[in-house]
Amino acid sequence: MRVPRLVGLMAVDARETARARGLSLDAPDRPDFRLAVVDYVVRQHPQPGTEVPRDSTVYVWFGFGEGEGGGGVREPRVPGPPRGGLRRELDTPRDPREAAGISSP
Repeated sequence: MRVPRLVGLMAVDARETARARGLSLDAPDRPDFRLAVVDYVVRQHPQPGTEVPRDSTVYVWFGFGEGEGGGGVREPRVPGPPRGGLRRELDTPRDPREAAGISSP
């Protein structure tokens, strides 16, 4: 029997896929594995395609699902950036007539 690819599946789907192949799952990082539903498998051992006897145990590890954290951008950043964006000092405005080359009266 070959181990199926479980990486990328939700916990409930990984359990069902393993059960259909006569395998059992264990999650060393999740003592509440039987209650996990929407967590995604991010690693497995043995690797997919490995030949194993029926009733073998496949170990899986989980990551965070969509919007639940994990790697990536972490917002909001503390402390936040200053309000109003960058500011630069502007030159003193000139008389528009002088800028156009017209002499003052």
